Amino acid sequence: MPDLEDPADGSRFAASVPARHEPFPIKGCGALDWGMQSRLARVFRPATGRTVMLAIDHGYFQGPTSGLERVDLSIVPLLPYADALMTTRGMVRSTIPPAAAPPIVLRASGGPSVLRELSNEQLAVGMEDAVRINACAVAVQVFIGGEYETQSVRNMTRLVDAGQRYGIPVLAVTAVGRELTRDARYLRLATRICAELGAHVVKTYYCEPDFGTVAAACPVPVIMAGGKKLPELDALTMAYRALDEGAAGVDMGRNIFQSDAPEAMIRAVASVVHDGARPAEAYEQYRELSGLVARV
Repeated sequence: MPDLEDPADGSRFAASVPARHEPFPIKGCGALDWGMQSRLARVFRPATGRTVMLAIDHGYFQGPTSGLERVDLSIVPLLPYADALMTTRGMVRSTIPPAAAPPIVLRASGGPSVLRELSNEQLAVGMEDAVRINACAVAVQVFIGGEYETQSVRNMTRLVDAGQRYGIPVLAVTAVGRELTRDARYLRLATRICAELGAHVVKTYYCEPDFGTVAAACPVPVIMAGGKKLPELDALTMAYRALDEGAAGVDMGRNIFQSDAPEAMIRAVASVVHDGARPAEAYEQYRELSGLVARV
């Protein structure tokens, strides 16, 4: 039964203390709805405002990529070390354990394979299915300068509209074809267009020089794409430089699952992203965890 008399001491109301308001720590996302902020706070660690995203969505256009032949064997053991997992709905439902999965960033565009024109993508996942999967974000490829540039931008804006209705953020991935240069001028153009048209997070490549201008000119978080497989020290160095110049995290795939020691590599990447480890320090950690350094 409800209390008929109010036993509360008046001092408990703290009338003289202003109500607390904690600003949302993710760049450019302070005005988003609570649900979107909550989902982004799962993708980005609140303590650091950064993320280690593990990308395993390569199969949606190039089939069983080296290292992803058996996701149950190669990727599932890495899930405890990822802040988020970028993957497809087919892989989520067939292979990813619900109890062990980190937040899902769901690939929502697709269509052509590596045998066709890659920029000719369409939306391949409805937002309702992203809700069913409990995705924390959806990802769409945007081909600025590609043959089907306008179509891919339209894919993104339609997804943003749907995401606004359901409270699911959109990650725009700036796709760089073989004929496009990955320099700061191009990446500033591509990331800014995505952000201006509503993307909540943008994934793009690291470039030298002037990656800092790319991150600074984009009003939402920029996540560094891992790209092709590099030697481990080079990949850790690239991640460190991107973060130092303004990136809010990394989305690495091949540089982790194609490593000789994937678990050691993702843990070393996390030490760079969240602990501020310098490349040499993180590489030494990788060597120790992978057994490359003899233990005394």
